[in-house]
Amino acid sequence: MTLTLSSACALHPQVALRPEPFGALAYHYGNRRLVFLKHPDVVRVVRELGDHPSVGHTLRACGIATERDASFLQALNQLTKSEILRVC
Repeated sequence: MTLTLSSACALHPQVALRPEPFGALAYHYGNRRLVFLKHPDVVRVVRELGDHPSVGHTLRACGIATERDASFLQALNQLTKSEILRVC
């Protein structure tokens, strides 16, 4: 499934985020994948996804400009494929 601005998703419950100077490390305890989140804005969005009804609402709540939506959707779709995020 491809995420859209109206999709609802959240950080997978088996994923831990560890803050780093470049952003964060995301580790999935189930599949043992380690993913680098290389921008603080992405980390903020990933942390807040479960608190909002959709990806679009989360992006706006985090102050992400609409012209960045496509790049965020691409990043979030990759995180879904890595099972860092789960579709709700």
